[in-house]
Amino acid sequence: MSLNNPPQHASVHHEDAVLSKLGYQQELKRSFGLLGMIGFSFSIVTSWTALGSVLIIGVQSGGPPVMIYSWIGICILTLAVAYSLAEICSAFPTNGGQYSWVAMLAPPRMARGMSWVTGWFMITGILAMGATNNFIGANFILGLANLSHPEYEIQRWQTVLVAYLIALISTALNLYGPHLLDRISRGVLIWNIASFVIVIIVILACNDHKQPASFVFRDFENFTGFSSGFAAILGLLQSSFGMCCYDAPAHMTEEMLQPSREAPKAIVMSVYIGAVTGLIFLISICFCIGDITNTAGSTTGVPLIQIFYDSTQSVVGASFLSSLIIAITLFCANALLAEGSRSLFAFARDHGLPFSRLFAKVEEKRQIPVYAILLAGGVQMALNSIYFGTLTGFNTVISIATEGFYLSYAMPLFVRVLSHFTGNVKVLPGPYTLGRYGIFMNLIGLAFLLFTSITFNFPTLGPVDRENMNYTSAAIGVIGLISLVTWITTGRKAFTGPQIEQRDINVLHGQATDGGSDYGNNEDKMVKEKV
Repeated sequence: MSLNNPPQHASVHHEDAVLSKLGYQQELKRSFGLLGMIGFSFSIVTSWTALGSVLIIGVQSGGPPVMIYSWIGICILTLAVAYSLAEICSAFPTNGGQYSWVAMLAPPRMARGMSWVTGWFMITGILAMGATNNFIGANFILGLANLSHPEYEIQRWQTVLVAYLIALISTALNLYGPHLLDRISRGVLIWNIASFVIVIIVILACNDHKQPASFVFRDFENFTGFSSGFAAILGLLQSSFGMCCYDAPAHMTEEMLQPSREAPKAIVMSVYIGAVTGLIFLISICFCIGDITNTAGSTTGVPLIQIFYDSTQSVVGASFLSSLIIAITLFCANALLAEGSRSLFAFARDHGLPFSRLFAKVEEKRQIPVYAILLAGGVQMALNSIYFGTLTGFNTVISIATEGFYLSYAMPLFVRVLSHFTGNVKVLPGPYTLGRYGIFMNLIGLAFLLFTSITFNFPTLGPVDRENMNYTSAAIGVIGLISLVTWITTGRKAFTGPQIEQRDINVLHGQATDGGSDYGNNEDKMVKEKV
């Protein structure tokens, strides 16, 4: 733990200077403190609601034992990734996140190309996750309509239109309420935790037909049409989706007051909070779940709504609990669109997008990237349109989102591991360091990310046909092809990445910001914060 906390004004000057050394001008307004950023990050991670939203995957692929034990394992392995990313984020606090880190850490010959590919996967993951969240919100809203009016039959086109509406609302809030983001995020953290406590207490207190412990912790269920082993591997998708997006603070660093110190804390804290709330939620839900077949085939389209109804035996009670989650998905939509737009802005600033000059513009009055926000909302809606054409469109977008994130997480860890084996390892200059444990965290995290990225491409139901096929591999292939073609045609000449010499990395946080503050001068003398 650091022994000193510099004055806020000195810290802000220092952070602006660090950004300037990376080749960027401070254009966005710094307003986020630590609590607000933890709230912002957890409103996106929000593991317990994410797990409940894709409960059908876990129910079909192994049942409660796979859901619970895979969650524990994935949370432990995710911490290795989160600590690794937090250390790099502390050293290089720029909205570009993973692709910027790769540009600065990869071997010089490969740095720009690897950074380009990382940027495409990162942006795909963030925008696809926003579309997924829009789906989730739409499913809950229409599921409540079905619960209240059983004669109502949900249509796919209706789900898409409601998802569009959620995207439009979050776009409008990002355009006209950017000054409220920090306060909203702090309020959302309280709402999220309070909703979690209310849901757990209500279902456990009201449910009088709980499942035995053997059902929750031992009995294996398989509705996939595949072998038991393969079904268990498929069950990882639910847990992997539930523990994702914790890199959000990295893409908001240019709007934080002390990102070098507080962004890493927000990354790690969101994983810890998500792990604990997710585990308690899963165990509670599994005890309260009714007949698995009826739950999986609920006419609401959302197994969690069915569990709420079975537990409370009340439409009003189930609607109240579901409404708490709907509110969280709306908050999450707002945060994911903010994260996505800042990532697009950063990539465009480095000439990584078509029409980069337009999408890198920042409106001076509100200090927001207006065109990047509009682009993020438009891409989310385009991804939501996949559901028009395929029944498995929802699962496909989930897989695209999760794999995009995981591949973008893997790239910085890969270049860190590669540098250790080639003897070109760079000392990360940030105040948040893993020390000698860094390489072990990097190796564990990288192995985990590569394994899970492979599983996202497997079909989730058998026998496989064109209706239930998992098209994630095709989508990821298309993204990879687009990134390759655009790199050859335009990116190779135009893409810049962070403008910093390799020899300057070690002094990135160690020089004076300007004559008025000794924080920058004393940075290298301060005791580094240990994990």
